[in-house]
Amino acid sequence: MPLFQEIDLTTYTGGQIVAIEPGSAAAKAGLQTGDELLAINDSPVEDVIDVQFYAAEEALTLTVRRNGAMLTLPAKRRYNQPLGLEFAHPTFDTDIRRCNNLCEFCFVLQMAPRFRRTLYIKDDDYRYSFLFGHYVTLTNLNEHDWWRIEQMRLSPLYVSVHVTDWEARRRYLRNKTAPDILEQIRWLGERGIEVHTQIVVTPEVNDGAWLERSIADLAELWPTVQSVSVVPVGLTKQHKYQMRTHTKAEAAVTLHYVESLQAKFLEQFGVRFVYPTDEWYLVTDRTVPQLDAYDGQELHENGLGMVRHFLDEWEAVKKEIGDWRLTNADQSPISNLQSLTLVTGALFAPILRETAVQFQALTGANLTVREIKNEKLGGTITTAGLLMGADVLAQLQTTQLGDRILLPRVMFDHPDRIALDDISPQDIANQLGKPVILADTMGDVWDALIGASQVVYQPGIPAGDQIPLKLIPPGELDSNTHFS
Repeated sequence: MPLFQEIDLTTYTGGQIVAIEPGSAAAKAGLQTGDELLAINDSPVEDVIDVQFYAAEEALTLTVRRNGAMLTLPAKRRYNQPLGLEFAHPTFDTDIRRCNNLCEFCFVLQMAPRFRRTLYIKDDDYRYSFLFGHYVTLTNLNEHDWWRIEQMRLSPLYVSVHVTDWEARRRYLRNKTAPDILEQIRWLGERGIEVHTQIVVTPEVNDGAWLERSIADLAELWPTVQSVSVVPVGLTKQHKYQMRTHTKAEAAVTLHYVESLQAKFLEQFGVRFVYPTDEWYLVTDRTVPQLDAYDGQELHENGLGMVRHFLDEWEAVKKEIGDWRLTNADQSPISNLQSLTLVTGALFAPILRETAVQFQALTGANLTVREIKNEKLGGTITTAGLLMGADVLAQLQTTQLGDRILLPRVMFDHPDRIALDDISPQDIANQLGKPVILADTMGDVWDALIGASQVVYQPGIPAGDQIPLKLIPPGELDSNTHFS
């Protein structure tokens, strides 16, 4: 039973149903889109986690609000059969839990002015950590939250540690009431909850001896702590404090240290345990490891293994191109379309250029890689996912463009398929007068060349009439691998 059982459902905020799977238990029970799910078997639901937990029974009683009226609907489901509901938001009580820290490296606090409002929301919601792999600090949880984590076995969780020393972490988070993170992780471990952790490393703040101690402390909590991602700090030109990014030499030292620990942990735990993100390799001109160096950890969203995934996918595409040429040997050229412009950020541009040269040699196509500088956030922000539509437009308008423009899909990883500055792929197609395609991998480049792209934004179409696309849920999209 819920910890806080006495809830007046007449004033309770439930989950707004936006879709119902045909033939599902919910459909057979008579639920309708627009209904507000309030409770399952008399247990109020505050998010989709509650729905999954309380709907695990075979016999259900669903309490909903429909057009202001309260309804109670019986439902039956088979074991392991999903209820079949899609909600407007994964959390019902609030859109997302806000962060109570004031980290000097917080990207929200470094955001340039006059972007969409949601970019200025500091989220730190343990439910999004469980559902989508978002990293959270565990500094804003109440008794009810801890109870839910324990009772519902919300494992694994993804935790931003940054530094394990209690007082140092409070300084780093600028939160005088931040709890002891090691004590919190021990509590989770006693209840069988695993965690993946990350350390965002800032030069002269939590590197050096602090980093060594933090990794050692977390290693003592294996197997509760399943991994430690080591991430370089990112600072925009709006950064107001005295932090700085790593020099190339400092990045090389940190990368060497983290890699030096992996052999010991591999022998001790059977996995490398501590993993440097791809950016360390890119900024130091090092070759990214093979995929087995990540021990099967699904940490792509945190920047681990994305570049290797891109390169391995390219090897598969090479074979596909070869097979296509054998099957279509009488077709020359491969396509009437022989010129493509590939857009990316500065960080990934060298790898994409090298891959484009190989692609050209295999296909005869003319590929041009255009590296876009992030003028709004500053030159230190080099990933494709943070590129602005306005920067793409301004910098492409002064160059010769190919027959089609391929933009990194991760630029538009938003439900409305817009960039950070609210510019859509259709806007870019219209203003540049060229078809636009969103790309993740070189397979998408190949599809564009042979005319097999599923979605093409043609110029001259009003932005409001553009093709609707559903946002890929977090965890299913390997962000930043894709032309990052």
